Amino acid sequence: MKLVAQTVTGLVFFLAVLFWPAGTFDYWQAWVFLAVFVATTGVGSAYLAARYPDALARRMKAGPTAETRPAQRIIMTLTLTLVVVTFVLSALDHRFGWSQVPVWLVIAGDLLVAAGLGVTQLVIVQNNYAAATVRVEAGQPLADTGLYGWVRHPMYTGAAVMMLGTPLALDSWWGLLGVLASAPVIVARIRDEERMLSEELVGYPEYMTRVRYRLVPYLW
Repeated sequence: MKLVAQTVTGLVFFLAVLFWPAGTFDYWQAWVFLAVFVATTGVGSAYLAARYPDALARRMKAGPTAETRPAQRIIMTLTLTLVVVTFVLSALDHRFGWSQVPVWLVIAGDLLVAAGLGVTQLVIVQNNYAAATVRVEAGQPLADTGLYGWVRHPMYTGAAVMMLGTPLALDSWWGLLGVLASAPVIVARIRDEERMLSEELVGYPEYMTRVRYRLVPYLW
C-alpha cells in the first residue's frame, strides 16, 4: 500500500511540474517520458518487492526528513529543489519555444532515462543495503563487486545519466541548466557520504584504494 501511495504521489508530482508550467496536456514528449519512467521504475519495484522486499523498504524511506546527517538534509533539500527546477524549466522551454530538440534526440533522452533508472535498480539488486538515505546499518557488508567494482557510487552514476537525459526527453536544452546546477550538490553528497562510510563501514578505506573512481571511470 505504501508503494502504491508513493506511486500515486509521484504521478501527481509529475503532472504538476510538467503539464502545469507547459500550460497544456498536448505535450507528447512529457507523456513519453512519464511512460518510460513509470515502466522502468514499476518493473524494477515489482521485482524488488518479490525478491528483495527489505531493499525496497529501504529505498522507500527517502527525502530530507529521512536523513540522519544534518549536511545530508540540506543537500537533499537542494537536490529536490533543483529536480523541480529542471522539470519546470524544461516544460516552460517547451511552452514558449526557447529551444528545439530534434525528435531523434528526444528519443535518445528517453533511452538515457531508461538506462539510468535501470542502473539504479541493478545497484539495489547487487547491494541490498543501497538505501535512499546516507546511513550504515548493523551488520551491513561492504559491496565491492559488480558495478561497485567499477565506481564507488554507481547509484549516483545511474541517477546522473537519468537526469542528463531528462531535459532532452522533455524537448528542452535550457533544462540542462538545472542538471548542471545539481552537479556540485551531488559532489557534496558523495564527499559527505564517503566520510561517513570511511568511519562506519568496515573495509571501506581499503575499498577506496582499490576502486579509485567515484562516479565515472577514469574521470572522477
